[in-house]
Amino acid sequence: MVLVQASRINLPTPPSKTPASLLFEPHSFSLALLHSDSSLSLFPSISFPVPSHKKSLTIPSPSSSSIFLLQKTQLNPNPRVLFIVGGPYKGGSKVLLRFFLFRNDDSKVFEKAKVVVSNQKGIEFDDKVGVLIDVSHGLKVMIAGSVNFFAFYSASSSKVWIFGVKLVGNDEGDDGVVFKLMKCAVIDCTKPVFSMSVSSECLVLGEENGVRVWNLRELVKGKKIRRVKYSGLSNGVIGDSDGFGGGGSSSSGIVCNGYLNEKIEKHCVSVKQRSGKYRQESAEEGACFVAFEQKEVKGLKSTKVPFMSMKAISIQPLSPKKFLILNSIGDLSVLHVLNTAVGSNITCHMRQLPHVLKVQKLAVLPDISSRRQTVWISDGHHTVHMMDITSAVNENDERESDEKLLRISVSQAIFSSEKIQDMIPMAANSIMILGRGNLLFILSKVFYRSEMLLEIKN
Repeated sequence: MVLVQASRINLPTPPSKTPASLLFEPHSFSLALLHSDSSLSLFPSISFPVPSHKKSLTIPSPSSSSIFLLQKTQLNPNPRVLFIVGGPYKGGSKVLLRFFLFRNDDSKVFEKAKVVVSNQKGIEFDDKVGVLIDVSHGLKVMIAGSVNFFAFYSASSSKVWIFGVKLVGNDEGDDGVVFKLMKCAVIDCTKPVFSMSVSSECLVLGEENGVRVWNLRELVKGKKIRRVKYSGLSNGVIGDSDGFGGGGSSSSGIVCNGYLNEKIEKHCVSVKQRSGKYRQESAEEGACFVAFEQKEVKGLKSTKVPFMSMKAISIQPLSPKKFLILNSIGDLSVLHVLNTAVGSNITCHMRQLPHVLKVQKLAVLPDISSRRQTVWISDGHHTVHMMDITSAVNENDERESDEKLLRISVSQAIFSSEKIQDMIPMAANSIMILGRGNLLFILSKVFYRSEMLLEIKN
């Protein structure tokens, strides 16, 4: 028996603004609501029940894509939380990126972040509005990120930009903190991208009939280096040149446009700042295309053809090397990246999960420390299912094996009186659901679990 407790959340938002989707950041416990007029309400450090006097930061429209990004350094293990918003500028002739920093002090508020931009073609900084990218906004842009790096995709230009966010100056507090935005790589796309995901190891692009996986460290690694004095750097940067190495052991040794991880050499910088250029379908090292499972056509046993065109519409990380993929016909697959060593060809495999329902909404709480992870799926109507995925695959095992199993535990189903617009996990046993403009906070407490156990070979 599973006892589920639900409570309605009343957020102090203007009555004329109806929430359309939501984002949640667990480190700062911050919530972002995208409204139907494409404006945003940003609630820092929320608690439940939400106090009526709780103030939010209003980010005016238009906003077309947004993410929470963690910025880490090796000197400060506590991550800084940045909220990044993308949208059109001057009629869509350019793309505007706005940055907001969560102040982890007594104030617990978001404020406009101080950002500088290196001298790179196609990018400029306007102190009044934000960072401008010289590309047409078009009908669709996407932003995806994790720690220190984020990817930006423009459908009109058919390009993916990978940016690094580095702390400039002292690392003692939020006062006077400046972040430097650096373009690390550009991917020219010949095929449309329907979804993206960025982990500390990989960039995954959702395409038609599969996903394309890039080694993030290969994309952002630097070029030539030379030794300089610690003070008075030739590129004008002041303070520790500790690079982007704060994202964990997976990012140690990354060199990005002139900044070395201090584990390698604290007093080295690049002679020139140059971003790598790549082609989407190139056979370069560090990238591979992984297709969805194919169906055999009767009478043609030796030939496998796609049953129908499927688009990868949602990519949710389970861990830095494991991702849950939702395709356009409602099926789920698990992608496992086996090899991400710099200078090596990336190797991956993907398996489709057993059919539980035609999935329309997917929410995952990544947990690197556990092999058992909670996944929430919905048919997009009135039902939410909670599943536990247990993997026997070792994250550091680079050998492919067909004998390793994924266990899928369907532990409970929750029925909502309102049609589900969006949902996002807040903890291993709780999820926030948006239904017809109202938020529901659902807390599940398991006293006795009766499960349907499914196994697939991975």
